[in-house]
Amino acid sequence: MADSCCSTDDRKPTTYAIDPVCGMKVDTDNEQKKRYTYSATTYYFCNPKCYEKFKTKPEYYLTGQHKIDATKKAETAPKGTRYTCSCHPEIIEYAPGVCPKCGMALEVMDMPTDEINPELIDFTRRLWVAAPLAIILLVIEMFDHLLAINLLPFLSGAERQWLGLTLAIPVMWAGMPFFERAILSFKTNNLNMFTLIGVGTFAAFTYSVVATFLPNLFPTSMLNMHSVIPVYYESAAVIIALVLMGQIMEIRSKQKTGNAIKQLLDLSPDIAHIIDKDGKETDIAVSAIAKGATLRVRAGEKIPLDGVIISGKTHVDEAMITGEPLQVAKQVGDKVIGGTINGTGGFDFTAQKVGDETILAQIIKMVADAQRSRAPIQSLADKVANLFVPTIFTAATIAFAAWMYFGPEPKLSYAVVAAVSVLIIACPCALGLATPMSIMVAMGKGARNGVLIKNAAQLEKMANVNILIVDKTGTITQGKPEVSEVFSLDNQYTVQDVIQQLASAEQYSDHPLAHAVLTCAQDQNLDLLKVDDFKDVTGAGISATISGKQILVGNLNFMTHSKIDFGTIPTAAQNRLAQGQTPIYISLANQAIGLVFVADQVKQDSATAIEQLHKLGIKVIMATGDIEQSAKAVAQQVKIDVVKAAMLPEDKIALVKQMQAEGKIVAMAGDGINDAPALAQADVGIAMGTGAGVAIESAGITLVGGSLMGIVKAKRLANATMSNIKQNLFFAFIYNTAGVPIAAGILFPLVGVLLSPIFAAAAMSLSSVSVVLNALRLRKVKL
Repeated sequence: MADSCCSTDDRKPTTYAIDPVCGMKVDTDNEQKKRYTYSATTYYFCNPKCYEKFKTKPEYYLTGQHKIDATKKAETAPKGTRYTCSCHPEIIEYAPGVCPKCGMALEVMDMPTDEINPELIDFTRRLWVAAPLAIILLVIEMFDHLLAINLLPFLSGAERQWLGLTLAIPVMWAGMPFFERAILSFKTNNLNMFTLIGVGTFAAFTYSVVATFLPNLFPTSMLNMHSVIPVYYESAAVIIALVLMGQIMEIRSKQKTGNAIKQLLDLSPDIAHIIDKDGKETDIAVSAIAKGATLRVRAGEKIPLDGVIISGKTHVDEAMITGEPLQVAKQVGDKVIGGTINGTGGFDFTAQKVGDETILAQIIKMVADAQRSRAPIQSLADKVANLFVPTIFTAATIAFAAWMYFGPEPKLSYAVVAAVSVLIIACPCALGLATPMSIMVAMGKGARNGVLIKNAAQLEKMANVNILIVDKTGTITQGKPEVSEVFSLDNQYTVQDVIQQLASAEQYSDHPLAHAVLTCAQDQNLDLLKVDDFKDVTGAGISATISGKQILVGNLNFMTHSKIDFGTIPTAAQNRLAQGQTPIYISLANQAIGLVFVADQVKQDSATAIEQLHKLGIKVIMATGDIEQSAKAVAQQVKIDVVKAAMLPEDKIALVKQMQAEGKIVAMAGDGINDAPALAQADVGIAMGTGAGVAIESAGITLVGGSLMGIVKAKRLANATMSNIKQNLFFAFIYNTAGVPIAAGILFPLVGVLLSPIFAAAAMSLSSVSVVLNALRLRKVKL
């Protein structure tokens, strides 16, 4: 007998415990979860990190002191501030700290602040301590080794060692953050660059301390010209100073990648002029404005929020949002965007979107999310980085053993230098930064040019796109069609009757053609009739009931399918068809009553954009629901390769799938509801920002300005970004591939040179900085 829905379940219910560190629920039956017994009580932990924290100081967490400290920290940051790692964006914390994977300091996740990075302040102070002492140690040692000049002839060899130790101890304190992160990396089993730096400098310093206090442990063959065992205080000190300097340079460079968001934040004014019910004007903080408020904008001022003009007219500079250089004329009924700049006119408007709802706020959020996303190419770097540190430890061990076995005297001294140099010169951080730095800069660059990219994967796909499918209306054309001519096909109805019937049926439609018809009816002062049973047949037309009679509005296929015969249309109407104008067929009570033509002007830059896309190696296909004559007429104007007319939404999806089946990487650009399914199916969906919200939600790239030139910019940006990422990865791979053998001493048999740990540290720091600086070059790419 099969089990019924009423059968008894004898399975043991899942029991949970609360992690005393983070407060998360933990399945007590999960053997993989860490547990720790303290004072006869067993505590369960969601991850090894919480386990290690509790194990170190259980009373701190059991008394709740960690929550008090966290609250104090949170008071210094805005409520809800989140922190993440630039190399590992999946790490999200609600307090400052370091990344448990790579050891890098966490950065503010949501929006950049004007405050100086606290880690930058701390590292700068530490560098002021480390740098002078490291330079003193370096000068003393270099003069002695390279120039054979003893700068301290009044000190014995042992006294020189004690001086080196005295100067090195404060430098080791300055490098304490690196040692803490190295220890954390071992605890969490996430070995990283700080593991190598910490182990390398600690090994050099520890060796030197032992040589200073217990010189008898070493063979006499190791004695130098001062009759003491060689020490490497200067190496440990200079390494820490150089890494501190490299970290400071890196932090400063990385801060520049957030400039795009800061510039977007600066677009919005802090104060607005609000008009009360009595018409009195008062200045108020933009953050305090509610929906529906009436605001006034004077000439030259920034528009504070999104809304609709209710009085006045002007021209608005929307370049900072849309990337379009020309000012846009605005009058009563037109929408304005917060953050754009008013021209010479003044106007009042009603605030429709406030806070996080505004276009500017959405753009900022989209850019911030995109900057933290991971490109598929990053997985290659991640795989290498995961194996990198263990490989380097192995290489250092082999180098040490090889020098001890094959090297000349003093073998131990050479072995220590080689091993420390290998540990120090290797830089997994350069690999980790190669992709995210380029992505962060690229997303900001795109935002400043009206190209909003949802995530890094879309950017990488865009670089490989070779087929672009575009809609016609609103994409190639203005999307603001106008009624050009009206034909009555039934003597019972005048031209005005046809427009009245058509406009009445279209009043509930959001199609661009419907707006054209309604505007025409409004211009002729025609009253709209009551409509019942309105139905929108996507991609075909609409049906409704007016005064008890069914009215059908749509294309010829819709009429044919509905068995409405339009017979022979007038010659003048045929001429309109030949010119590529769009016809709207109207039937009432199963009789053809009229034919209305709508013309939509091609955007000024559409032809230029298509030409540029061809030069970028992209084949362009127009897929439109319009009739073939209209589609071909527009295609001829802009020189499009292939035209697909009378396309329903499912036809567009089929076309995308067909191209993908042929091995093409397909981008689809559109602005209407009927484009949304194809946008979702395409490898890269591109929504015109002037279009329907569902189209924008379905797309991976949004063009704020609604111009095809935005696609050209997106393609150029994608190409430049992927090229930049490959340059970074190539440099990081080559640097580490070449640097490690040189540090191990491969050149010694040939030219008698063994790389000093000091030079290894300099090379390691510069490798990370060079990756960041190369990524910043994307800011100057011409789109």
